[in-house]
Amino acid sequence: MAAVAENAVGPDDQFIHRSPPMTDPKSEFQLDVRKLVDLLSKLNPSAKEFFPSSYSADRRSQNDLAAVASAGDHPHAENKDFSSDATRRRKNYHNQWRRRLNGRALRATREDSIRRTVYVSDIDQHVTEERLAALFINCGQVVDCRICGDPHSVLRFAFVEFADEEGARVALNLAGTMLGYYPVRVLPSKTAILPVNPTFLPQSEDEREMCARTVYCTNIDKKVSQIDVKMFFESTCGEVSRLRLLGDHMHSTRIAFVEFSVAESAIIALNCSGMPLGALPIRVSPSKTPVRPRVPRLGMH
Repeated sequence: MAAVAENAVGPDDQFIHRSPPMTDPKSEFQLDVRKLVDLLSKLNPSAKEFFPSSYSADRRSQNDLAAVASAGDHPHAENKDFSSDATRRRKNYHNQWRRRLNGRALRATREDSIRRTVYVSDIDQHVTEERLAALFINCGQVVDCRICGDPHSVLRFAFVEFADEEGARVALNLAGTMLGYYPVRVLPSKTAILPVNPTFLPQSEDEREMCARTVYCTNIDKKVSQIDVKMFFESTCGEVSRLRLLGDHMHSTRIAFVEFSVAESAIIALNCSGMPLGALPIRVSPSKTPVRPRVPRLGMH
């Protein structure tokens, strides 16, 4: 009986403190891993913050496809993010492709123009663009003819563009032809003629007559005023009927369109190319555009 009494559990035994059972570290690690996996499964793998800026767009798009294909918990949210990103990438790619295509087309057009253009130098000051174009008219159809003043010479140079390359090749045979008082030199051009805005070109017979009386001046000193330009040309060439001096603080020099009362004065003005006006030698060329009168602005009432 004594032995039974020693092993019996009394009513107060439930208040006796006992040590907690020993836990297995391996089980705790497995529990933490399951919690981490459960947390990561709730994240959106296609979110932008998961991709560094240097990550390839092509690789990201492949991962986006894989993420959407394996989406489980939030397919609609992931599909929405992927759709917006994919649309944005398609637009960017399309814009880049269009810019590259336009750039290639412009380069191809410019190279084609260069092959159809010849460079003509040693041109007499009294030779007009119409007379120069007439020299090359038997070589092929002349598309454009642009005479430019040479500040380093009393003579001038020009660019003549033909409708095809054959015309430019035939034009090279005219090197040494006397035009005015000098034999001209004709070489393949290294540049194309820059196009002129059609709205600036003469729109009537009267404006074409105005162009014949107008010269285009560049490399004008910024300190030179409009009155200085007018006095410069009137002292050597003749009466100036209209003058437009242009330029702003963004450019180091200014330009001017000078219209004379008679065409002979404009021809004389071409000899002024290379003469100093202020601190710089000016360049004078025939004008492609007339000096149109300014439209007066309506006052505020």
